[in-house]
Amino acid sequence: MSIAVVRPAEGDLLSAGPIRLRILEAGDRTSHRLGIVEVTLAPHTPGPPQHVHREHDETFYVVSGRPSFTSGNDEFTASVGELFIAGVGTPHTFANPGDERAVMYCTVTPDRYIDYFRELDRLPKGSGGLDPKVVADIMTRYATEVVQPSA
Repeated sequence: MSIAVVRPAEGDLLSAGPIRLRILEAGDRTSHRLGIVEVTLAPHTPGPPQHVHREHDETFYVVSGRPSFTSGNDEFTASVGELFIAGVGTPHTFANPGDERAVMYCTVTPDRYIDYFRELDRLPKGSGGLDPKVVADIMTRYATEVVQPSA
């Protein structure tokens, strides 16, 4: 086995509504232990509904912009170089409320959520974004559920 290289113009390009994704590692070269995705959020882009994963961890490393993260009722504005970790069972979402593009590298361990991103890419694209009910239904197939923050 040799080292694999993913060049800047390589990787599967996908979209989840207004969120752009580039699959850097789908898990094929890591025995499905790790998936890596470059996530690009245009200015003023809402993220997915707040949710929890029951079978995988996610991390988000911010490389540009100032995306926001929400966990339950706690909100954070990220800076370049910060890492946000959402372990199994941690409610979370992200968005880009700012005026500049935000880019993050996201890991999923194990890699099974990569197929979730692929399913979102196959959904019809409309001016109103993705249907939240359809997204929630797809999430359930990946041991993920939408949660509402407590009052």
